[in-house]
Amino acid sequence: MNITISDEAAKWFQDELDLKDGGYIRFFARYGGASPVQQGFSLGMSNQEPETTVGFSVKVNGITYYVLEKDLWYFDGHDLKVEFNQDAQEPEYKYI
Repeated sequence: MNITISDEAAKWFQDELDLKDGGYIRFFARYGGASPVQQGFSLGMSNQEPETTVGFSVKVNGITYYVLEKDLWYFDGHDLKVEFNQDAQEPEYKYI
């Protein structure tokens, strides 16, 4: 798995969540909602430090974006690409 975060999306996370250098964003499987990779689940996001084993992480502008090992199943072998949707003015998540 790989995570890519566009510069615009990274700026949105930093501004909206008041993240400072050394901050964290966790992506995780959430029960309910809709997803193109797992029926009955959706992508959740929180700004918390890892509490257990990290399965994958990437650092962008001093912020670590990560998925715990226990949540890797959700991505089903896909990479997560986070871009910024100009019309909606929020991040847009794509599974590649």
